[in-house]
Amino acid sequence: MCLAVPSKIIDINDQIARVDVDGVIRETSIMLIDDAKIGDYVIVHAGFAINKVDEEAALQTLEDMRNILAMETRQATDLNDHL
Repeated sequence: MCLAVPSKIIDINDQIARVDVDGVIRETSIMLIDDAKIGDYVIVHAGFAINKVDEEAALQTLEDMRNILAMETRQATDLNDHL
């Protein structure tokens, strides 16, 4: 399964960008993206930025993912408390 996590471009060196993936910095190729700029949000798959994402949608997706993770953590804690 592939999970599309929005990544913010924080630096560009030729066709390689450094992206911030919710606090984790990674390198990705931007050769498939036209006009990639610092500050853009992209979806990365297999080391390549494959699509630009609107900032509002990217931030909402990241917030939703954090909320889901927090809910799953609470459910796991509740389950362990009942064992």
